Order: sequence, then structure tokens, then C-alpha cells
Amino acid sequence: MSKHPLSRRVAIAGIGATEFSKNSGRTELHLGMEAVLAALADAGIDPAEVDGLSTYTMDNVPEREIFRLLGGKNLKFFSRTHEGGGAACAPLLHGAMAIHSGVAEVVVCYRAMNERSWYCFGSGVADWPASPNVESVHFGWYIPHGLVSPASWIAMAARRYMHDFGVTSEDFGRVAVAARDFAATNPKAFFYGKPLTLEEHQASRWIVEPLHLYDCCQESDGAVAVVLVSAERARSLKQKPVLIAAAAQGMTDDQQSVTSYYRKDITALSEMRLVADQLYAMADLKPEDIQTAVLYDHFSPFILPQLEVFGFCQRGEAKDFVRAGEHSRSGSLPINTNGGQLGEAYIHGLNGVAEGVRQLRGTSVNPVANVKNVVVSAGSGVPTSGLILSSE
Repeated sequence: MSKHPLSRRVAIAGIGATEFSKNSGRTELHLGMEAVLAALADAGIDPAEVDGLSTYTMDNVPEREIFRLLGGKNLKFFSRTHEGGGAACAPLLHGAMAIHSGVAEVVVCYRAMNERSWYCFGSGVADWPASPNVESVHFGWYIPHGLVSPASWIAMAARRYMHDFGVTSEDFGRVAVAARDFAATNPKAFFYGKPLTLEEHQASRWIVEPLHLYDCCQESDGAVAVVLVSAERARSLKQKPVLIAAAAQGMTDDQQSVTSYYRKDITALSEMRLVADQLYAMADLKPEDIQTAVLYDHFSPFILPQLEVFGFCQRGEAKDFVRAGEHSRSGSLPINTNGGQLGEAYIHGLNGVAEGVRQLRGTSVNPVANVKNVVVSAGSGVPTSGLILSSE
């Protein structure tokens, strides 16, 4: 058992979500409230008990509005994490620290977005107005060279990874095909009933070479929320407790936002390796102790180095891992069993956290046998975060 003071002291007691669509027809605040109320109902906790909230900087749903509409009494903790999808697991780290330190007792982490019907992150930064802030200046170095969108930024690292390790576009396609296979049997997934073949992947149009259309995550409307309480309290609530065995954030050498091109190795995902090392140490676990993983699939190429960083295969061997189908339904480590962001929805990774909870509860529509520990990662290529979730 881990000696880390935070490990397994806080639990996820409730999860909630809206439907995932391309046009929700509601405001993001409406979506956020739906998910938060659903998560609290799932946990069996009165909304008035919420005294902590944590979300992302890119979220347009202010904590004060969620708290006011919940009929909250005293909000003692609220936090936001930057870096887009890199924040996917960080709100749970923050919430766990707040609960374990006694700052708060019931923390809700949420993400609400109309990322298809209102705006699209995939459109990039070319149309950003001139502004003397750090992020605008940063992307100003790349726009003149045609690097204007997330797909183009990822494409640079993906091409280098292909060059270094003999990876092909079909290897990326195998990631997408497996994700869509899981989505096809998940009624909540946008691509429910719509599996993908490798031939269809290869025939899909280029977005930015070497990325085909189906290498890119969806643009989705929806919201997800999770409720955190102490592990002790969780045992008396409605649902089987899912323990936060480990939670971590990471930022490393010459870190930039998806454009860390000046490192010695631009494909190593060193920030994710830092997260992985912290997670295994905090949880006192090893890669062989993990039965399934939810790896952040904003773009399929970054699944391969994540498999390596988390120790599921050696450096350069992820292509062999996916060629053997080890990441698929019948493999040794099924990943993204909800369909991931390629197949279920793109809710900046928080829907992946919810799938990790369902696997440990035994309520996933694509259950993996004998799940005791689940790795969940956040966005790669940016300052990032991660979790290991465990059963009692």
C-alpha cells in the first residue's frame, strides 16, 4: 500500500453527463448544470452541500453561476487549470488536495462546452486578433509557416515519430478503428452503431499530412461532471467508491503549447512521462498492475508514445502493440473503451475520467474483466495531468 499522504484518501462518488451532440440547443451554463446535478444525484448528495468547484480556464461556465444555481451556501474552494485538454485530470488533483487538507468536503469537477455549435478549437489561431499577450506572441512564430491549427502542430511531431520508428499511417488508423469499435457499442457515443474500417480510415481526406480525418477527435457539444468526497464518506453513499490512487500534473524541458519543437526529442512526451512516473510512485503500482487505460486521443498519433511513456510497451514498440491489437477489445490492454474522443465525444477528456469510473464500478458498456486499476491521461504535447483510479 502506498505511503503517499494523498493516495486513496479521496474518492469519486458520483458522475454525470449530458448527451453528446453537434448542436445541443442549450447554453453551456445549462449543459454544465445538467451534468453537475446528475453527478450529485448519482452520488446521493444534496446540491447545497457542495463547497468546492474545479474546472478549466477554457470553460465559459463561471463557478459562481454553478454555485448560485445549485443553491449553494458556502463555497470554500474553487480552481481552474489552463492548457486545454492538458487540464483533464488536474481538477481532480486539486479537488483531492482540497478535501484531504480539510479545505472542502464536497468538490465537483466539471467541463461544459458547445465546441461544435458555438466555436471550434480545431479552427486554430490564424484569425486571432493581434494582441500582446504571451500566447498570441507564441503562435505568431508558427503561423507564417502554415502551422495554424492543432492538427498542424501535432502533424510535425507525428511525422518525426514515423521517421524515427517506422510507423505508418495505418498504425494511426488502427488506433482510430479500435476506438470506433468501442463507440459502436456505446449508446452514449456520437458514433454509436458506426464502426470504422482501416480501409475507410485510409480513404478519408487529409487534414494535415500525415493526419487523416479520422485521426482527429470530434468537435462536440456536451458536459461532464464528477463529485469528489473523502474515501471514508464515499463508503456510506449510493455508489461503489472509486478511489483516486494517484493524481499528478507535469511540465518539463522547454515546454510550449503543442509546439515544443526545440527539444532534443519532440516525440518523447516528456511532460507525460513526468506525470506517469509520479502516478506509479504515488499509487505504488506498476504498468502490469493496470487492466485498462483511457489515453487522451485528441489525435491518434499521440496514443502510440503514450503507450510507451506509461510503460505498456518499450520506446518505439507501440506500433507493434497496436498491430497486434493489444489496445483493442480483444487485446491485453483495451484502451478508451467508451470510444474515446475519436468515437464518443470530445469533452476535453473529462468523459474519459467518467469511463474510468464506470470500468471500476462494473457499469461500462464495454467492461474489461477484473478491473482494479485504471490509468487516465490528459492532453499530450502540452503541460498535462493524469490519474490512476482504483477499486477498494
